[in-house]
Amino acid sequence: MNQQILAIDDNKNALSLITDFFNDQGFSVVSANDGREALDMLKRSTPDLILLDIMMPRMDGYQFITAVRRNSNVPIIMLTSKRNEEDVVRGFELGADDYLTKPFRMRELLMRVRAVLRRSAEVNLADPDADGADGYFCLDKSRLTLTVAGKSIIVTPAEFCLLECLVQSLGLPVHRATLSTHLILHNFVGTENTIKVHIRNLRRKIESNPMDPKYVKTVFGVGYRLTYDE
Repeated sequence: MNQQILAIDDNKNALSLITDFFNDQGFSVVSANDGREALDMLKRSTPDLILLDIMMPRMDGYQFITAVRRNSNVPIIMLTSKRNEEDVVRGFELGADDYLTKPFRMRELLMRVRAVLRRSAEVNLADPDADGADGYFCLDKSRLTLTVAGKSIIVTPAEFCLLECLVQSLGLPVHRATLSTHLILHNFVGTENTIKVHIRNLRRKIESNPMDPKYVKTVFGVGYRLTYDE
């Protein structure tokens, strides 16, 4: 079965171009003109990936991401004419996985789509108990979940990628440059600001008090450390 893409844009010409191109590449494309229409479509079926314009009427891209991330980790790539880093970081804070600024080349978008889909569709870890201490932290790639002390938590593909790097060095400091390289090698944005955003989002999901984290700790001047109290 062809992988399905949901394209959301209030520009009909842009939607037509994306639909025709990705259909030619072997994908199945469905489209919506704004966030509200897209949310209604998600009630009936879940696509493999969402291409999301940010500036739209009725419900903009930021509002849409917020609504979707309440109960879904479907990969989202932002398509935006906004070039300020603050605007892009806002999208990552809400749970987007990647972005591309307009105008863009369709081949570049295709590469981003394939990279995000490849990452989010990886199989389970061969030995999930090996990732973590005595099974305290366990990662499931097929479901994009983190299990902390038996509690399952849904994370985005980019957050999962960051967690992999932290889990592999459980208890040890991981330099920001190492996290950045790990993200970039797996086709995610690896700037310092985006790392901070992913860390902040992870703390909101797994910490009882994100302002005083128990698990994801900051190592000042270095980076971050994933740990737990025995």
